[in-house]
Amino acid sequence: MKVFAISDLHLSGLKEKPMNIFGENWEGHFEKIASDWRAKVSAEDVVLIGGDTSWGMKLEEGMFDVARLAPLPGKKVFIRGNHDYWWNGITRVRASAPDDTFLFLQNDCVKLGPYIVAGSRGWTCPGSPDFTERDEKLYLREAERFRLAFQEVRKVRAEEDRLIALIHYPPFNIRREETLFTRLFEENSVDKVVFGHLHGSGFFPLKCERGGIEYFLTSCDKVNFRLTQIF
Repeated sequence: MKVFAISDLHLSGLKEKPMNIFGENWEGHFEKIASDWRAKVSAEDVVLIGGDTSWGMKLEEGMFDVARLAPLPGKKVFIRGNHDYWWNGITRVRASAPDDTFLFLQNDCVKLGPYIVAGSRGWTCPGSPDFTERDEKLYLREAERFRLAFQEVRKVRAEEDRLIALIHYPPFNIRREETLFTRLFEENSVDKVVFGHLHGSGFFPLKCERGGIEYFLTSCDKVNFRLTQIF
């Protein structure tokens, strides 16, 4: 079993929003992703999808885009991103899953073979530009949600299991300073962290290490619309 990741697909099947307005590299971006996915992923593998899957505003719009992944192999594990407005209530989202290869995390975890994936959205971290009082409140709330996810991890984790944290926002600022998220990851012996949210030409390493944990940035335009192998 291999584990791959990609984030920020920004699909818009029912809510037309051509992504090539953000650059020519976005032209046909889903077809690029799907082609690479088929080349790399087998039925027993896992693909982590780190939020901002659909521009849809309603559940049926979001699920239309999610269902575009149904013909692709492997289990698909999703978290919510800041643009996933269609994701309104985890019970409704899970009940609408196209099939049993689709798994949705919200402040909890899933165990898949020797891997456990804990997931939540996260938020902008202190030290980021224009960090506000409102950001501080949301940052604290999101850290608490990850704490709840790790409570669930402790119920199912065996000694040999590898733990992946799946978060939409970068779990630190550009200087990679300690945050509540990084502290939680280290306290709970996370092996690897997958995040997205960032786009464009601004510099942020695709892979870095902090506190003995590997961090992977997987926003699809940052990784040239290809899946990143995590394990």
